[in-house]
Formats: sequence, C-alpha cells, structure tokens
Amino acid sequence: MTITTISSREFNQGASEAKRAANNGPVFITDRGRPAHVLMSFEHYQRLTKQRRNIADALAMPGTADIEFEAPRVLVDTRPADFS
Repeated sequence: MTITTISSREFNQGASEAKRAANNGPVFITDRGRPAHVLMSFEHYQRLTKQRRNIADALAMPGTADIEFEAPRVLVDTRPADFS
C-alpha cells in the first residue's frame, strides 16, 4: 500500500491522478500543509469500515427458506382505560 500526499491545489489541478493514486493506497490532501481530507477507493473504504448488510439484504439471501422458525404466540392482557 502506497500513501500519497498532495496539496489541495495539486488535487484541484489533477483529480484524475489523485484517483489513480487512490487505487494503490490512501491519498492525503493537505490544506496549508496540514492533512485535511483522505481519498481512497470505495473497495478500501468498505474493507476499512467492514460494512455489513442491512436486514433486508440478509433476509433476501438464497437458502434462508430452509430455516425453520416458529414465533411463539404472545398473549397480551388488556384492561379498561381509567379516565378519572
């Protein structure tokens, strides 16, 4: 993994070069010599954040129809409302 550091001015003048460099590792973009932003590939971002699927994606997985599940019946006691 290669870390590249460029200034904001260099980034503005050569965004395509920065995007190519991000394929090899993070690109630090500096403002007045101080790191301000990081550019990285989306694949690297996903690995870094270890993104998980949402519940809809998990339920849509093939083969889940074979899993047996029976939800227990819940009894809820009701009582009249007291408006006094």
